[in-house]
Amino acid sequence: MISDDLLARLAEPAPYDLAVVGGGATGLGVALDAAARGLRVVLLESHDFAKGTSSRSTKLVHGGVRYLAQGHLPLVREALHERTTLLRNAPHLVHPLPFVMPCYRWWEKPFYGTGLALYDALAGRTAASVGLGGTAWLSPAEVQTRLPTVQAQGLTGGIQYWDGQFDDARLALALARTAAVQGALVLNYCAVTALHHTAGRVSGLACQDTETGQTYTVRSRCVVNATGVWVDGLRAQESAAKPMVSPSQGVHLVLDASFLPGQHAMLVPRTRDGRVLFALPWLGHTVLGTTDTPRPELQGDAIPREPQALAHEVAFILAEASRFLTRPPQRSDVKSVWAGLRPLVKPDEAPQTGQVKQTRAISREHAVRTGPSGLVTVTGGKWTTYRAMAEDVLAHCMGQGLLPERPAGVTVDLPLVGATGASFAAPGQGGGLAAYGSEAGAVTALPGADRALGGGLTEAMVRFAVRHEYARTVEDVLARRARLLFLDAAQAARLAPAVADLLAAEIGPGLDAGAAASAFQGLAATYRLP
Repeated sequence: MISDDLLARLAEPAPYDLAVVGGGATGLGVALDAAARGLRVVLLESHDFAKGTSSRSTKLVHGGVRYLAQGHLPLVREALHERTTLLRNAPHLVHPLPFVMPCYRWWEKPFYGTGLALYDALAGRTAASVGLGGTAWLSPAEVQTRLPTVQAQGLTGGIQYWDGQFDDARLALALARTAAVQGALVLNYCAVTALHHTAGRVSGLACQDTETGQTYTVRSRCVVNATGVWVDGLRAQESAAKPMVSPSQGVHLVLDASFLPGQHAMLVPRTRDGRVLFALPWLGHTVLGTTDTPRPELQGDAIPREPQALAHEVAFILAEASRFLTRPPQRSDVKSVWAGLRPLVKPDEAPQTGQVKQTRAISREHAVRTGPSGLVTVTGGKWTTYRAMAEDVLAHCMGQGLLPERPAGVTVDLPLVGATGASFAAPGQGGGLAAYGSEAGAVTALPGADRALGGGLTEAMVRFAVRHEYARTVEDVLARRARLLFLDAAQAARLAPAVADLLAAEIGPGLDAGAAASAFQGLAATYRLP
């Protein structure tokens, strides 16, 4: 079960200013911002932090090159500002990454180069202060030096620009732990089961510890629904409002680092069907992605916690990567495949039934709405702008009179847990002890620091995950505290028994190590291609 002290705090009768439902990027950002402003905050997550979409991103902190091409300059400018803020506040988890865009037509270099120069201008002078370089035009030889496995035939040159890369699940964990430092009560594996009303207004909620079955009542003057693609489920408890979200699926494939050696990422700005393709070095591997597949049939209880890649999505990524890499990747080369569901906000005038033809036409920006009884719902947006989204949500709540007024801007210069004294990891690397930043010494001080389990994971890291990082299951450790499930599903499955034994030793006899390992191995099988 969740540690006794957290559950004891949850059982206290004193009301909260804010109850946040959902432990992904958005909910955690809201909880941190509110707690940093001195509000009394509780956040409840039904599974693990970032279990859903927030651990399945392309791992980029970016302004959005494709948004630039679409002319969304205010959105790009905001995201670029937030990119700088993240690089400054979490250097152990976010680092600068150079991208190379190979060009094969005479017009591509001047066309895309001009656009990326505007990208630099929108970022402003502060970009250089966090290690981001400027746009540069490259010769064919310079492209091949940076991307040794790029297809050389027909190459006319390229463009190099910079963005940020991060570990999304560990950043979510850092937000949770920083919110706790600021005084928030933050719990995973505690599901909200109902909303409570007083005189027709939302006045709190009921929740249940999913490990023990114990139920709790939480009183709060304001409740924020930040459950991502699942927001409409909680909204349905308040009213019969039409759905806000139209899910879109993005898939990523992970290969060995030899497919893209070095420290540069590759961006293909236009695939055969007009999408963007990334090939990224990440934690010693190569990540390919992504897709943008409408999934309008996924509504309500049909929205899965573990969405699966569709056959045509896998085929698309492999085929497009083969056009630009000298070694065409095959299905047998894929070490892990994962899918995430984007909570795209439906236009108000969009039909509520029927297939959505183009998710690119649906807003990537977030939306904040207040229901008839005062439930505040936020969805949409992207990881890069989580902090700005949180400020917007709290401004909305205060403007509605649901929260007391507090000055904004408190998280602009607030380092996240582990950031103090940390430095940027090498592009495409990170992970290991570097991901703990200033807490690395606390990890190595635990028993088992010299006992490697594999994949960069030590016994001490597992113990630290349980004692300080809210880990409760083998999946918590191997999927999100370490990223092995997302990097090499077969290796993660092999490590499951050892991790389960350590969890049992740390948590106690209530955990069946054999069953825990077996359950994870069943999950890991779904991250491999048949």
